[in-house]
Amino acid sequence: MDAAQIDQVRRFNRTVTARVGVLHDHYLGRERPIGEARLLWEISAEGQDVRRLRERLGLDSGYVSRLLRALEADGLVTVEPRPQDRRVRTVRLTPDGAAERELLDLRSDELAGSLLAPLNPAQRTRLVAAMAEVDRLLTAAMVVLDPVDPDHPDAQWCLRSYFTELQERFDTGFDPALSLLPDAGELRPPRGLFLVARLHGEAVGCAGLKLPAGAPAEIKRMWVAPGARRLGLGRRFLAELEARAAEEGRDLLRLDTNKALSPAIGLYHSSGFQEVPPFNDEPYAHHWFEKRIAPAAAPGA
Repeated sequence: MDAAQIDQVRRFNRTVTARVGVLHDHYLGRERPIGEARLLWEISAEGQDVRRLRERLGLDSGYVSRLLRALEADGLVTVEPRPQDRRVRTVRLTPDGAAERELLDLRSDELAGSLLAPLNPAQRTRLVAAMAEVDRLLTAAMVVLDPVDPDHPDAQWCLRSYFTELQERFDTGFDPALSLLPDAGELRPPRGLFLVARLHGEAVGCAGLKLPAGAPAEIKRMWVAPGARRLGLGRRFLAELEARAAEEGRDLLRLDTNKALSPAIGLYHSSGFQEVPPFNDEPYAHHWFEKRIAPAAAPGA
């Protein structure tokens, strides 16, 4: 990794932490550090699952427990086990907690305004646009790809969401029973694999890879949730599945798609896939693609 890039990232981090006041114990002039304030801000009006809260912020359970105890002691939150499953704890704002959060929002707006106020209109526009780009890229870097069983709840949620979207977008609608859907066994090792993308512990996309004996590898059921689209996940899925196919010694990667999915078609072209004649009887496909890949070198070669 480029040393100059590392240096710029560190310089950016120092500037931001000093400018937004996170170095002070009394964040935004209140009687608590930023960790407690940030946790308070994440708790919705309906309450929050503590485990989900921890995953969203990327914090270990011990640290979150200490933050929650401090907020409880101040009368700002309550933490109770869920009646249906006492292993699951839910945190809720008290009336005082809701008032404190409202004040933190007001102070945060004032801080944001103070960052923009010294700049002229053109500079403000540039800064806000740059912040949006940094936010998008940092969010993209937090997404993790995990191999899971196709019957895993996250995998099934992604597939149901994917099929619902196809039903809405295809001129003919979409019936999974008519499609050449791979069975779960075709997406389990050693015959294949299934990846789920997660952001803050929640599924935001999926992609499968078939590795049939004596036939090219094939990408199936690649989907990204609408809220995660602009994070580069489609390209990242393609690169990861290509690498996995290469590790299995494959030299050809295939996929098919529908004419309604024009962004996907553009992605495949820009990722080195070439359109070819139909290689299957998928009733919903209008475009078929192939890409020659280099099998991974054997260890010690």
